[in-house]
Amino acid sequence: MYIHQVAAYLPTNIVTNEHFTRLNGLSHEWITERTGIRARRKASPGENTNTMALEATRRAFTQTTAFRPEEVDLIVGGTYTPHDTIYTLAHAVQRELNVSDIPVVSISSACSSLLNAVEIVEGYFALGKSKRALVVVSEHNTAYNNDQDTVAGHLWGDGAAVLLLSTERLAPQDLHVQSIRTGGAGNVGKADQAVTLKPVERGIVMPFGKDVFMHACTYMTRVTQQILEHNNLGIDDVTYLIPHQANLRITKNVLQQLGLPEEKGISNIEELGNTGCAGAAIALADIWPKLQPGNHIVVTVFGGGYSYGAMLLER
Repeated sequence: MYIHQVAAYLPTNIVTNEHFTRLNGLSHEWITERTGIRARRKASPGENTNTMALEATRRAFTQTTAFRPEEVDLIVGGTYTPHDTIYTLAHAVQRELNVSDIPVVSISSACSSLLNAVEIVEGYFALGKSKRALVVVSEHNTAYNNDQDTVAGHLWGDGAAVLLLSTERLAPQDLHVQSIRTGGAGNVGKADQAVTLKPVERGIVMPFGKDVFMHACTYMTRVTQQILEHNNLGIDDVTYLIPHQANLRITKNVLQQLGLPEEKGISNIEELGNTGCAGAAIALADIWPKLQPGNHIVVTVFGGGYSYGAMLLER
């Protein structure tokens, strides 16, 4: 399985920490010290989870001639901030591409949905049910967020990304998906309370951030070690680590536990905030031009709920 192309879309509206200083007194220094976040993107009134997914899709296809829209035979979408729970972002992408009678699947596993979506593609590929797939991840966090919430209201940003995957290598720069591991940890700690989004109640809240922090650091480190061991690789073989973009302190903690220098960790949270399951895919799009033959990239994620995973890529 190969990732042929990655493309991202970010809204143009930038919300800096000063917005929260004016709103509820949280200082720029207080926010950056605890999260690393300096700014985040916010969708404009005419944008939503589906429109951002469509723009990322358009960008992905403008960057390739080897993978045509009409060849897509599977679409898997991931989000926990849906614009419509019935006509999902995956359905919206299908209409955009105008491809009929193909599997269209939408999933929600919080911030780990990206890897669950890729693993679903892996299953379809293995069964011979698909050859060219599109994974789309998009989050409209600000539609559900309460800026007045001094605990977690300053964390969230909006954005989307698309991955084009195929069973065969289409170009030299394609990334070989060597291995994926995912798991649920819904029976651990405060998984049922730590991060919730109940639209009919009060949107995104995070009353147990310390529990999330602890388990995110533990599980992302552990699953990264497992996937490297499974593929007979050591930590020195890792060119880049792309963790879920939740908190800069989590990223640094995971790097430290693994024994990786900070320059090998890829982070976009400083300027984008927590963009949910789209964050790691956006980061992959950011470093795509820098990747060289022989590079090994590990994407590792953890989501509220709890769920986790890691994916090993090689150029």
